[in-house]
Amino acid sequence: MSLALNKAKLDNLATDIWKSAERLRGKFKAYEYQSVILPIIVIRRLECVLIKWRQDTAAEVRARRPELGEKELATLVKRLEIGTAPFSNHTEWTLREVYDEDHTLLEVNFRAYINGFSEAVDEIIDHFNYRATIAQMVKNNRLAPILNQYKELELGPDKLSPLEMGYVYEELLRRFSEQSGEEAGEHFTPREVIRLMVELLDIPLPQRHISIYDPACGTGGMLSVAKEHLLDRAETPEQKASVEKHVTVHGQELSSANYAICQADLLIKNDRQAEVHLGNSLIPHDPHSREPGDRWPEARFAFDFMLSNPPFGVTWGGKDGYESEARKLAKTRYRAGLPRVNDGALLFLQTMLAKMKAPAQGDSRIAIIFNGSPLSNGDCGSGESEIRRWILENDWLDAIVMLPDQLFYNTGIFTYIWLLRNEKPAAHQGRVMLIDARQQFEKEPKAFGNKRNRISDAHRAWIEARYRDGWQPGFSDEQVKIFRREDFAYHKVSVVFWQFDENDQPATLTEPYEKAFTAANLKKEQEFYDSELIFRVRVSPRSPDEEGRAAREGEAIRVLTLTPEDNATQKCKALLADKAEVLAVEWTHRHYVKDDEYIPHGENIEAFLEREIARPIVRWQDSPQLGYEILPNKYFYRY
Repeated sequence: MSLALNKAKLDNLATDIWKSAERLRGKFKAYEYQSVILPIIVIRRLECVLIKWRQDTAAEVRARRPELGEKELATLVKRLEIGTAPFSNHTEWTLREVYDEDHTLLEVNFRAYINGFSEAVDEIIDHFNYRATIAQMVKNNRLAPILNQYKELELGPDKLSPLEMGYVYEELLRRFSEQSGEEAGEHFTPREVIRLMVELLDIPLPQRHISIYDPACGTGGMLSVAKEHLLDRAETPEQKASVEKHVTVHGQELSSANYAICQADLLIKNDRQAEVHLGNSLIPHDPHSREPGDRWPEARFAFDFMLSNPPFGVTWGGKDGYESEARKLAKTRYRAGLPRVNDGALLFLQTMLAKMKAPAQGDSRIAIIFNGSPLSNGDCGSGESEIRRWILENDWLDAIVMLPDQLFYNTGIFTYIWLLRNEKPAAHQGRVMLIDARQQFEKEPKAFGNKRNRISDAHRAWIEARYRDGWQPGFSDEQVKIFRREDFAYHKVSVVFWQFDENDQPATLTEPYEKAFTAANLKKEQEFYDSELIFRVRVSPRSPDEEGRAAREGEAIRVLTLTPEDNATQKCKALLADKAEVLAVEWTHRHYVKDDEYIPHGENIEAFLEREIARPIVRWQDSPQLGYEILPNKYFYRY
């Protein structure tokens, strides 16, 4: 499978298509452009497939039955189309014929044409909600110009491969996002990155059924490349037939438009071993709900290989999220913890981990792309840290590959491939490999959005070799490091220590005393500070002869000095012997600092504090649970 793209050709095509979007300006809002353009692209691509099918079938029938007239031949081909083609259209219309007919009947004829498609295509059109969009196009006098632009555009698979079509879709989605001012968290995955993920998963040529799953499959690129990769590796017709027979792909997608594009691609390929559902894979499915949930629940399904590039930093909580639904799985799928509500990436990983096969049934493997947040976001005890702890303590994380930046079309950030499995080889057990592949790229001849770098075949081979060979004794490479899983654990220790001034003398602090000025509280301060305390108490003395009427004699400042040896109760009682009213208190005490120290697991906490703080410690307290974070940049620091 060639991963090369004729990007000049594709850019020109995307630009030509974009011109039709520009024709909508003033008639449609920017966020509505894609609801007009994407469906007509899919319809035209499907039409190109049908036209080619009809031409090929007509040639085959003509060769067998040369006596047939044109009308008889056309009737037979139409009958075969409806009966045997992966999809069909029972009308005689095409986009060109609809446009060339009477324009007063343009809407009627166009609707008749799209209503003539078979059920699978009709479902795709419904998911685009295109019939409602047609009414808007007619109202704004845009149906004819759009049909005119697309009626002869060459979009068939013989002219534009699925890989190339995927790029065009992504480029258009990127432009739609920019035009509407949206900040999309989802990113089309470059095919060379998918190829790397697939090869790192080491999916074998099948001798039995093999299942592949993506919980956020978008337009289906990862699933398609995974299967195409296996077909490329198959050297004999028997091996190719085995791939077609034994490999099934399964996915789910939240976006109706992406789902429709994915379904159209599967329909064009006539892939009967693929099943993709519309819905939110992170919440339980309720057939009575307006929003479909996970159609591949772990109670019924488990998969051999899983790969995904879920959206980066997308909110799942709050009024616009689905937190209440996700929390229904808090005691099962998400029992390790829930991440912060503005980034649901780790929910996808937990969803995939829940669908691993039991080790006795085989080794399930996962490859997932993340940005840097899931590596270290969240303090000790947070949802993110607890999820990492759960993964590492179960010894599922096998490796993390640090990728170059500027690989994606919609973002220039650094990304990471996490590789997980639930039955590690002996050499991998209890260990995690980090591979620094940030320099494994070459420049794109021409930038595509944010994509300025690409991973070549040689770079991919470099990464694969290190993942394969890096576990061997004696292997040495500065870009490969292997850690014990405990190396990512840390103690969060709350520590209180005395502060010193610039002369290395005990520092003091004068501040208002916010607690009640009572003997009991003074005794507690005396015990804690174990040093001289000075209280300046502003009081309003009571007049002895008018005590009952709370008369006052003005205000006064009284000073109480308390040493560790003093009797706090007696001193307090003496200070307020006249039952003066305390108005305010200021005190001077030894200054201390409260801080949190993050101490690597395995270090002696007291020795660490003594070495790092080098000040007298008042007290320290360890967190009840270990924290976990993975900091690749720390391990591969570059000056």
